[in-house]
Amino acid sequence: MIPVKGLPGVREGDDLAALIAGRTELEDGDVVVVAHKVVSKAEGRVARLDDVEPSPRARDLAGGEDPRRLEVILGESARLVRARPPLVIAETRHGFVCASAGVDASNAPEAGTVVLLPEDPDGSAVRLRERLRELTGCEVAVIVSDSFGRPWRQGTTDVAIGCAGLEPLLDLHGKRDAAGYELRATAIAVADELAGAAELVRGKLDGIPVAVVRGFATQGDGNAHELVMPAERDLFR
Repeated sequence: MIPVKGLPGVREGDDLAALIAGRTELEDGDVVVVAHKVVSKAEGRVARLDDVEPSPRARDLAGGEDPRRLEVILGESARLVRARPPLVIAETRHGFVCASAGVDASNAPEAGTVVLLPEDPDGSAVRLRERLRELTGCEVAVIVSDSFGRPWRQGTTDVAIGCAGLEPLLDLHGKRDAAGYELRATAIAVADELAGAAELVRGKLDGIPVAVVRGFATQGDGNAHELVMPAERDLFR
């Protein structure tokens, strides 16, 4: 895992791929893992709280915190899964179930703003990959990541919310283990594992939003939407 250091503060309209390519030497087969915050900033997915009028529902959910932030969360939510004001677990329009519908004030561009998830994280990954190929001539995979909490586990870990240039799931259905047992339901979330590995060299407080994972054999293509549990298989819905 190689941290990409020296990236400036990213603003709307910046050529994020050019910023990355100018600060690291990429090789064919690399996996470029990009924190969604810089993707969202480049795409203008930042909300200014002074422009938000909180609804009565947002005020009820605020629990003493800024109801304008809760209004932004409601706007980014397809449904609320659980709420204990001011904590909200929501399903986003993308199908992700996460805290605050991915709305976050940490590493926002300035006080009084919050960063939202990209409109289409898979599309963001595709565009970054194509632009990196154009700039470097290298065939790389791209993962757009975010930090998610997990039920029944302490702490957060980065997961893939967008990807391009690799299969996000390694399906071992039908394979046999060393004892000859046929696997029936084993699928490994490769894109999530790569996102979590890259986080080890990025860090939330180090100002390093991009890392390169080298040595992983990228194969195939897919998108992060494949990682979302289908409703008919979700035992907790």
